[in-house]
Amino acid sequence: MSETVRGKIDPGLDLEAEIVRLKKERNAVLLAHYYQEGDIQDLADFLGDSLQLAQQAKKTTADVILFAGVHFMAETAKILNPDRIVVVPDLEAGCSLADGCPVDRFRAWRAKYPDAVSITYINCTAEVKAESDYICTSSNAEKIVRAIPEDKEILFAPDKNLGRWLEQKTGRKMRLWQGSCVVHETFSLRKIIALREQHPTAKLIAHPECEEALLGMAAFIGSTTALLKYTQTDDAQAYIVATESGIVHQMRKASPHKTFIEGPPEKNCACNECPFMRLNTMEKVYLALRDLEPRIEMPASLRERARVPIDRMLALS
Repeated sequence: MSETVRGKIDPGLDLEAEIVRLKKERNAVLLAHYYQEGDIQDLADFLGDSLQLAQQAKKTTADVILFAGVHFMAETAKILNPDRIVVVPDLEAGCSLADGCPVDRFRAWRAKYPDAVSITYINCTAEVKAESDYICTSSNAEKIVRAIPEDKEILFAPDKNLGRWLEQKTGRKMRLWQGSCVVHETFSLRKIIALREQHPTAKLIAHPECEEALLGMAAFIGSTTALLKYTQTDDAQAYIVATESGIVHQMRKASPHKTFIEGPPEKNCACNECPFMRLNTMEKVYLALRDLEPRIEMPASLRERARVPIDRMLALS
């Protein structure tokens, strides 16, 4: 729903103060992903990657969860908190990976390999989660793959680049769904090579959703949180960061004496920003808290089925 339909916002309103006030009034917790704009990150009660946010959603005692991320993340929070109100700033904040793995096609793919174990990246819909054996995030995917008995075939969906990287890390050959992230596939190998020539001491660090050729050049590969921690403990003074640019805000806060260069996309655009994540704004965060809309809802039967593979993930994490 547009801001116009939901009511105009006084341009003189102190959004930060109003959000803080409403969080207290609603007994609400603001969970935000690292890929949100910096102002939202700074207001979050908890900031993290997909695994950390799922863990925090399971632990919260708040009456209201405001999830500043994308739709599948808020769905996960609702699955773990069926009796709490879960709201999002913008219902249109989706995910290219989730869009590229519709449940009917996923179900048909699984049916071809009835004896296989399916590990599904958390970047998928609740319906696909409900058809999966295990959910994973980039933080725990390797651990979950290694937990599957060697004699079991593994189906891995929906990110082929993460799947390929896991095959190399674990030595397990898997059947991979051919999906990819619109942001992580857009990084320009040509431009990154040029950047490395301009900044010879800078280390390239990358998320495993990036393409194989880029990962082959990286000094370190890891989840969003792992990348952040690496820049805090590593002794280099400059980094080229090949993941969504929102995390650079936290890297600069944690290590202000270091230099962080955002990985460039092939086109001259802001393509290293997730177009879905950036649909969320401070104004929409305020409106979601004020109106307790839009809400995430789903049938109880779907929630219960989708929770099984999520709980398996959390137990292994």
